[in-house]
Amino acid sequence: MAVCSFSFLFFFCRYYDQLCSIEPKFPFSENQVCVTFTWKDAFDKGSLFGGSAKLALASLGYEKTCVLFNCGALASQIAAEQNLENDEGLKAAAKHYQFASGAFQHIKDTVLSALNREPTVDISPDTVGTLSLIMLAQAQEVFFLKATRDKMKDGIIAKLANQAADYYGDAYKQCQYKDTLPKEVFPVLAAKHCIMQANAEYHQSILAKQQKKFGEEIGRLQHAADLVKTVASRYDEYINVKDLVDKINRALAAAKKDNDFIYHDRVPDLKDLESIGKASLVKSTPVVVPLSQKFTDLFEKMVPLQVQQSVSVYNQRKADLVNRSIAQMREATNLANGVLASLNLPAAIEDVSGDTVPQSILNKSKSVIEQGGIQTVDQLIKDLPELLQRNKEILDESLRLLDEEEATDNDLRTKFKERWQRTPSNELYKPLRAEGANYHNILNKAMQADGQVKERYQTHRDTIALLCKPEAELNAAIPSANPAKTLQGNEVVNVLRTLLTSLDEVKKEREQLENDLKSVNFDMTSKFLAALAQDGAINEEAISVTELDRIYGSYTQKVQESLKKQEELLKNIQNAYQDFSKMKQSNNESNLREEVLKNLAVANDNFVELVANLKEGTKFYNELTEILLKFQNKCSDIIFARKTERDELLKDLQQSIAREPSAPSIPLPTYQTTPAAGNKPAASPTPTPAPRTMVGTKPQPPARPPPPVISAASSSSSALAPSGSAAAPAAAPAPTPGASAPAASTAPSQAQGPPYPTYPGYPGYCQMPMPMGYNPYMYGQYNLPYAPSPVYQTPGQPPYPPPQQPGYPFPQQPYYHQQ
Repeated sequence: MAVCSFSFLFFFCRYYDQLCSIEPKFPFSENQVCVTFTWKDAFDKGSLFGGSAKLALASLGYEKTCVLFNCGALASQIAAEQNLENDEGLKAAAKHYQFASGAFQHIKDTVLSALNREPTVDISPDTVGTLSLIMLAQAQEVFFLKATRDKMKDGIIAKLANQAADYYGDAYKQCQYKDTLPKEVFPVLAAKHCIMQANAEYHQSILAKQQKKFGEEIGRLQHAADLVKTVASRYDEYINVKDLVDKINRALAAAKKDNDFIYHDRVPDLKDLESIGKASLVKSTPVVVPLSQKFTDLFEKMVPLQVQQSVSVYNQRKADLVNRSIAQMREATNLANGVLASLNLPAAIEDVSGDTVPQSILNKSKSVIEQGGIQTVDQLIKDLPELLQRNKEILDESLRLLDEEEATDNDLRTKFKERWQRTPSNELYKPLRAEGANYHNILNKAMQADGQVKERYQTHRDTIALLCKPEAELNAAIPSANPAKTLQGNEVVNVLRTLLTSLDEVKKEREQLENDLKSVNFDMTSKFLAALAQDGAINEEAISVTELDRIYGSYTQKVQESLKKQEELLKNIQNAYQDFSKMKQSNNESNLREEVLKNLAVANDNFVELVANLKEGTKFYNELTEILLKFQNKCSDIIFARKTERDELLKDLQQSIAREPSAPSIPLPTYQTTPAAGNKPAASPTPTPAPRTMVGTKPQPPARPPPPVISAASSSSSALAPSGSAAAPAAAPAPTPGASAPAASTAPSQAQGPPYPTYPGYPGYCQMPMPMGYNPYMYGQYNLPYAPSPVYQTPGQPPYPPPQQPGYPFPQQPYYHQQ
C-alpha cells in the first residue's frame, strides 16, 4: 500500500509541476483555451437520491488546487503508514506531514484568487486551514515520539507534548462549530488533545519530582489521570489509552504513597500550577515548484504569446546585427582581393625568374582543381533551370486549382443568382493569390540573378579553365619574361611581402570572426519570461538592445578593428607598389605576362564567388520547393473544403426546388365548388382541398329535402321500429331567416394539403357499383341493399367522420317529388 501511495504522490507532483509550467504558456479561460476540469468534494459522501457534490470549472488554477489537495492527502496517508518504531519511519512521517501541511496552507492562501468564485467545502479556506493544523499537530507528535524513544530530558519532552496538544486544540476549535470535516474527526482531535496534554503533565511531574516538588508532582499526575479518564470514557471507541492510563495511575499511586508517609507536601490546585512551556519543531513546508525531482517540462519550447513575439523580434534584431557585420567583413575581403588582383600581387613579386608559374598562382590553381574546377560550375549551372522549373510547376499548379474552383463558383453564382449564398471565391482567395504573386516575384528575381551569374561565368570561363590545367600547360600558357630579376632581395619587395602577409592574417582572422558570430547562441526566453512575471509586460526593445550589446559588443568591436587595420594595410601596399613599379623594368613581354597573371588571379576570385553563389542558389531553390509545397497543400485543403461546401449547398438547393409547387393554383371541377344547398359562395383565391375518403363508406348523395310532418298515427307506428334503428325526429327545424340551410351531407372541408380531385379513376375517389334504376334518394346510410366495395385510404390522409344524415326506421323510404 505504501509503494502504491508513493507512486501516486510522485505522479500527482509531476502533474502539478507540469500544470505550473504550462500555465503562463496557454491562455486557459472560458473565452480562449476552454478546458473544463471536474472534481468531486472529498468529504461529501452523497445522498440516497443524489451523488456527491462536484464542481466543474474551465480554470487551470482550480485544477492545480485540486491536484495539490490530493498531493497533501497522499502525503498524509504515506506518513500514517510509516513504522514509528524506528528512526527512518519517524523521519519519513514527520517529513510528509509537514509537506501535507504546506500543501493545505498554500491552498488556503491561493484558492480564492485561483477560482474567483466560492469553492467546494473540501478546498475552502476554513477546511484546508484546519487540515494544515492537523498535519502540523501530527508532525509535532512524531517529534514527541522521537524524543521519547531517544530518552531525552523530561522537560523537553513535556514541551514537545504540550505544543502538540496546542496544535490539536486549535484544530478542534476551528472545526467544532462547522460542518466541514467528517464527524469522526472531532472526537479524534479532542482525544488527541487530551492525550498529548496528559503526556505533557506526566513528564512535567517527573521533572517536579526531580526538583523535590512532590506536591506539584501529585497535582500534575492527578490532572493527567483526569485527562486520560475523560478519553477512556468518551472516546474509547476511537483511541485506546489503557497503557497510558495504567502508567499514569501507577505513578500517581506511588507519588501519593510517598507523600503520605514521607514528604507530607501540600498538593497545589490545578490553577496554581505553573504552565508548561512549548517547543515547536515543525513548520509547514512551502510549496516550491518543481515538487518532483528531475522534472522535465513537456512543453519546454512553448512560451506565452507575448514572449514568443518578443523572442521573434529579438531574433530578427540579432540576425540583422550578425548579417550586417558579416556583410561588412565580406565586402572588405572582396575589396582587398580586388586591389591585390589589380596590382598583380603577390604574383608580381614572386615572378622573379620570368619563366615559371608564381607560387600564388599555383596555389590558386590547386584550390580550383580540388573544388572540382570548371565541371563543378557547369553542373551547378545545369541544375538551376531544373530546380527553377520544378518550383514554377508547383506554383502554377496551385494557382490553376484556385482558378478552376473560382470559375466553377462563378458559374454556379450566375446560375442560381441570389440563392448561391456563400463567400465568393475571388474574395476568399485574395490572401492566397497575393502570396502566389509574391512567389512569382521571387522566382523572377531568382531568374535574373541566375542570368547574371551565367553571364559572369561566360566572361571568365576560359581563364578559369586555364587555372584547371596542369602546371606544365599553365606555364606554357603564360608568356615568359624577366620583369623583376634585378629586384631580387630589394627592400621594397620585402616590404610588400610583409604587408601581404599581414593582410592574409587579417583575412584569416576575419573568417574565424565570422564563424564565431554565427555560432553565438543565447536563448532570450528566460529573460522575457522573468520580465513578464515581474512586471506583467515585456519591454522588448530595451531588453533586446541591452542583451545584444552585452553578447555581441566585443565581436562588433573586433569587426571594426579588422576593417580599420585592412584599410591601413591596403594604403601601405599601394604606396609600396608604386615604388616597386618605378624600379621594375618595363617592356611588352613583361606587360603581357603581368596582364595574364592578373587575369588568372581575377579568375580564381570569380570562381570562388561563382561556386558560392551557385550553391546558395541551389539551396534557395530547394528551400523554396518546400515552401511552395506547403502553399500547394494549403490551396488543396481550402479547395477541398470549398468543394464539400458546394456539394452541400447544391443538395440543399435541389431539395428546396423540389419542394416548390409546379404551378400557383389548380382549377377544380365545378361540382366540387358548388355547395349542397345550391348557394354559390364567393370565389376563393386558394383552391379547396378535396374531401378524403374513409374505408367502408360510399359517396353521399345530394341532401334530401326536409321530411314532412308526420301525424300522430304515423308516430305510433314508429314505436314498432327495430331496436337497432335510430328514432326519427318529429320535424326538421326551420332554417333561420337570413342564413343558408346547413348541408347535412356535405363533407367537411380541409384547411391544409394539395387539392385532390375526386373524378372516377383517381385514388381519392370511392368507386361504387351502381345498379340499374338507381335512385339516389331511395337508400339511407345504414340500410343499403348491398355491401360497399372496400376502398383503401390514401396514405398520409387522416380519416374524417362521415356526414350525418337523419335515419329512418323503415326498410324503404317513400319518394318525394322535388319541386
